[in-house]
Amino acid sequence: MLLTSPTFTLLVPSPPAPLLAAAAAALAVFGVWDALAVVEAGGPARALGRVVAPLQLVGRAGHLPSAPERRRLAILGSVAMLAGGWLLAGPIAGIGLAVAAPAALGPVLAARRRRWRRALAAAVPQVARGLADALSGGRSVRAALAELGRPGAMTGTAGSELRAAAHRLALGAPTDDVLAELRRRAQDPAWDTLVAAILLQRDAGGDLAALLRTVADSAEHARRVEADARSLMSQARASARLVAGLPGVCLVLVELIAPGSLSALAADPRSRILLLAGAVLGAVAMFIINRIARLGAA
Repeated sequence: MLLTSPTFTLLVPSPPAPLLAAAAAALAVFGVWDALAVVEAGGPARALGRVVAPLQLVGRAGHLPSAPERRRLAILGSVAMLAGGWLLAGPIAGIGLAVAAPAALGPVLAARRRRWRRALAAAVPQVARGLADALSGGRSVRAALAELGRPGAMTGTAGSELRAAAHRLALGAPTDDVLAELRRRAQDPAWDTLVAAILLQRDAGGDLAALLRTVADSAEHARRVEADARSLMSQARASARLVAGLPGVCLVLVELIAPGSLSALAADPRSRILLLAGAVLGAVAMFIINRIARLGAA
């Protein structure tokens, strides 16, 4: 490095590149540390938590987000896909993923709600036996529901629903309305049977505790049969999805082994037509397979 003035010239040695790199790395460490401290302070973390909370609430309580919450989730998903796609595959892929992110929000919410309903349906035997035990102890249906709705009496998805039901009962809601709300939210044949058994016993009389235990046994048997059917179909679904997605995987592997292969294929009009036709057929096949799998799981 040369330092010049009107009277003299001074030769100063330049700092070596490794020394500059080490200094930059040290400053980067301190910068990342300060950024983590800001995040842990709660501002960005709380803001992100408020945006993601509706998505978590769908899986915990089955509540679908409102229109403003959907817009915020769509914006967050687009930003995340834009950043991830840009870093991994370039700006074009990032923009494409950002545009497609809002369309994927609906299926994601529907899938989380289906998982919530399956968890709620799986708890029917436990709920039925809990009600039967409370009724055998001399409680009424209303008192039995309130007993199961106590904090800690039942965990999981069914525990949340029963706590909400107990809260409505404490506010004076009729028992029939509370049971109808449980059945409406669950939308499952096992819950329909459970509520129908309670209402039928009220009108016709009989041993409700024994009836509820029978309902629990029947629900458990139905769940075991359904689990066996799912296990038998899972291998066929996985094989079908693998076959449908194999061409795309092969194209990705070819591009990784020989970079520029896809560009060479896209340069030929005939290859472009074949690639487009293959992509359309693969997408249709995946859609049909997912549709069949969803119908089988319904």
